[in-house]
Amino acid sequence: MSATGSTIGLLHPGEMGAAVGATLTGAGRRVLWASAGRSPATAARADAAGLTDAGSIDALCADSDVVLSIVPPHAALPLAREIAATGFSGVYVDANAVSPATATEVAKAVREAGAAYVDGGIVGGPPGGKGSTRLYLSGERADQVAGLCAGTALDAAVLGDDPTAASAMKMVFAAWTK
Repeated sequence: MSATGSTIGLLHPGEMGAAVGATLTGAGRRVLWASAGRSPATAARADAAGLTDAGSIDALCADSDVVLSIVPPHAALPLAREIAATGFSGVYVDANAVSPATATEVAKAVREAGAAYVDGGIVGGPPGGKGSTRLYLSGERADQVAGLCAGTALDAAVLGDDPTAASAMKMVFAAWTK
């Protein structure tokens, strides 16, 4: 399936995730989320972003070609393990503010279940105007994921095939700006 024709599962639409989801749906991409166990505030953000409720994580994974994880750092690895347990075999994008060591653990969890892994690092606030937010990507399928962002306010930059380069870039950027 082409990058632009891919169905994207978004975990979980907090402020940043919902803004990324709205950017993608605004460009005509189909973006799913899973309402099971989520708060009314999350549901309101997902609705405002134009996301489609898949109901459960299992249904989201079954219907998605790409799963995009944008969660607090402490939740990244447990969520990756939860996705791996569903048997998801598409492209898993870990766009969380985690260290390269944690990104390696996330990659291992999803790859063992049969999914491809792409590392991501978001720099900037929630996407608004063109050039306001950059999504650094790395890994063997990073180009495919970057294609999902074509024509959106989310500026995707591919850093190569290294499976943790995007997390390293995010850490360097955070240290530089402190």
